[in-house]
Amino acid sequence: MQRFANPGRFVRLANAVLPWTAGGAILAIAIGLYLGLVQSPPDYQQGQSVRIMYVHVPAAWMALFVYVTIAIASAVALIWRHPLADVAARAASPIGAGFAFLTLITGSLWGAKMWGTWWVWDGRLTSMLVLFFLYLGHMALMNAFEDQGRGYRAAAILALVGAINIPIIKFSVEWWTTLHQPASVFRMDGPTISASLLWPLLVMALGFKLYFVTLLLLRIKSELMAARLRALGLAKMHLT
Repeated sequence: MQRFANPGRFVRLANAVLPWTAGGAILAIAIGLYLGLVQSPPDYQQGQSVRIMYVHVPAAWMALFVYVTIAIASAVALIWRHPLADVAARAASPIGAGFAFLTLITGSLWGAKMWGTWWVWDGRLTSMLVLFFLYLGHMALMNAFEDQGRGYRAAAILALVGAINIPIIKFSVEWWTTLHQPASVFRMDGPTISASLLWPLLVMALGFKLYFVTLLLLRIKSELMAARLRALGLAKMHLT
């Protein structure tokens, strides 16, 4: 882990990986959209509206995954003082907020069609809304202090405390009565969803994952460049 504490080494690795993740994201999302919107059949109950799933579900998975990534990076930053961990958490937060927002929007569209309402205050929807606000709070704390280190520490603590919301989102459909359907992919007894619907969903999930990695690497590179420019500016001020 300490090998990539050097920004130059990390940037070289990112430059080598980025073409593959970007190309893979474009290819997987294009194939996933084609399979989901053209090739896959309509659901026997939901009809054509089931196609919202190919964006909604991968976005929800990614909203959870990105927050877990931020929580792990925050723990690494607090415990081992890894110099890139805080930068990674800062870079990932807006991406995760985007996925959470996309989940809420597509979920509302799907709910309006299937439930006859845009929103219900059940466990799954409410906890996903809380996750979106956690992302906003994390970004706000990062920029709330003149001392950047204090902002990073405060945001890291929030990320770790907020991680308790992740299992609530996951198991809310099992713990409480809800309109939201239970898990149909990641189950102990295997997926209950038809293979004709499952494969486009998994391809889209792969595309979203590669898209996240691509944006994360680009944002970390941008953060490192901004930090370097600030350091050069301060050095120039001291010289003059």
